[in-house]
Amino acid sequence: MEREKPSCLCGSLQCIGPGCNSFFAWRLSVGSKGSATQNSSISLHRSSWLLLAPLLTPPIPVITAMPCSLCPEGAHRFQWIRNLVPEFGISSSHVKVLSSPAEFYELLKVQIKTAKQRVVMASLYLGTGLLEQELVNCLEETLEKSLQANESPNLRVSILLDYTRGSRGRKNSRTMLIPLLQRFPEQVRVSLFHTPNLRGLLKLLIPERFNETIGLQHIKVYLFDDNVILSGANLSDLYFTNRQDRYVLLQDSPEIADFFTELVDAIGDVSLQLQQDDTVQMMEGMIHPYQGDKVRYCEIANRRVMEVIDSARTRQELLHAKTFHSSQQGSSTLPQHDSEASGGLKPEPDTWIYPLIQMKPFGIQIDEMVTETLLTEAERDARIYLTTGYFNLTQAYMDLILGTRAEYRILLASPEVNGFFGAKGVAGAIPSAYVYIEHQFYNEVCCLHQQERIQLQEYSRAGWTFHAKGLWLYLAGSSLPCLTLIGSPNFGYRSVHRDLEAQVAIVTENKALQQQLHQEQEQLYLCSGVVSSSTFEQPSRHVKLWVKLVTPLIKNFF
Repeated sequence: MEREKPSCLCGSLQCIGPGCNSFFAWRLSVGSKGSATQNSSISLHRSSWLLLAPLLTPPIPVITAMPCSLCPEGAHRFQWIRNLVPEFGISSSHVKVLSSPAEFYELLKVQIKTAKQRVVMASLYLGTGLLEQELVNCLEETLEKSLQANESPNLRVSILLDYTRGSRGRKNSRTMLIPLLQRFPEQVRVSLFHTPNLRGLLKLLIPERFNETIGLQHIKVYLFDDNVILSGANLSDLYFTNRQDRYVLLQDSPEIADFFTELVDAIGDVSLQLQQDDTVQMMEGMIHPYQGDKVRYCEIANRRVMEVIDSARTRQELLHAKTFHSSQQGSSTLPQHDSEASGGLKPEPDTWIYPLIQMKPFGIQIDEMVTETLLTEAERDARIYLTTGYFNLTQAYMDLILGTRAEYRILLASPEVNGFFGAKGVAGAIPSAYVYIEHQFYNEVCCLHQQERIQLQEYSRAGWTFHAKGLWLYLAGSSLPCLTLIGSPNFGYRSVHRDLEAQVAIVTENKALQQQLHQEQEQLYLCSGVVSSSTFEQPSRHVKLWVKLVTPLIKNFF
């Protein structure tokens, strides 16, 4: 019997047009008003009395779904995402998937050295070792060449980091970058984002390192002229040597580079600006993130970021309309291959990039909405490979994985490759806390008799740590993924509620690119073992009683 075909842009059997009952349409049309009702039964479960400060955020702008009139197949079924964010259509030949930290590091250096117009780098922090200093030296050399070549140099460097993480210790991200500011004051901008939730008595009492639990700038985007690298990796020597992450290069993609430049600029505008004497100050007329009015600050930040998203979305819609109109006219006069040969039209895109932004402190929850919809609408026999360096899924994500139809293969770090393994003090217990969370989830899977459908796998590699995150979606009956999510979110409470996050959904119908993504997934999962009940009987999986007691109270902070 032939399976009933989806009649909706989201791939479900329901329509997202007027009167639609699908999860996606409900999320879009209700927005924050509905989410309060939906989450009322689980909000108490998520919260704990140990929360150091409530995260009071402005309401989420209500977004309405566009009527559904088409029934796309394959990759095109995900075009509903453009109801929320700009859609960038590109050729798959412009996408390159990287596999190793060393390849990532060498690419960063090459791209810096060849940049002519702009270098934009957003990261949690910049490390202070020799490899990081080499990156700074590359920036200095490129800026010097630009200065010598032009009386009015074209190259602009913009760096966005987190204030608390970037200020940790006497030698830190700030001290690494100050020489660039001193030598090239007109060309270099260093912005340090400070969460508005760390303020007042809280800011005075919480010591260094622990203050980073309240909220961070966690976006990782590295762009050079029109080339963009999306990753979960920070600018630190570990991420250049033996810390496994994910990385994708989007080459010759000016519209995407423009979008992320504008996004980093918008966050930079509401951040503290590093000065040549290692002080910081806000841009003139801008509200201070922790000294000024919090609600007003968040409203301004929301408006600045949403302006970037909405203006890019409008530009892309106009571009789509113009391209469609031109292609219709061209098809009536020239065969398609003649039209392309004449140079009048670009080849039709076979890959689409959707930037997904999550900034709950500013009331922006686009990534959360899209991720929940993907998990909800995944059809029976579809396979989702989900990976995170820190297995601490939100309750909503766990409920969707446990209650939906697709098959899941979830890759997480074994305790030995957790970034906190061997850390001093309280941080050293964090790997055990993740083991406890993993064990609880595994028990839920077993209680529901879902072991065949939901499989946990632990990444293990001697001398390495694991930080890869994202997902790959294989449609039912397909041996290759047509969609991947790649960027900074970990699918945990912090990513959804506390930090600034960004990733992209890459949707492709090109088999060669699908093969690249499949090989990336396979390479990561090859270094893993399947989790079973015997896994938690190993001595290395023993969790002390105090860790079990404390984990439910502090899990929302790591």
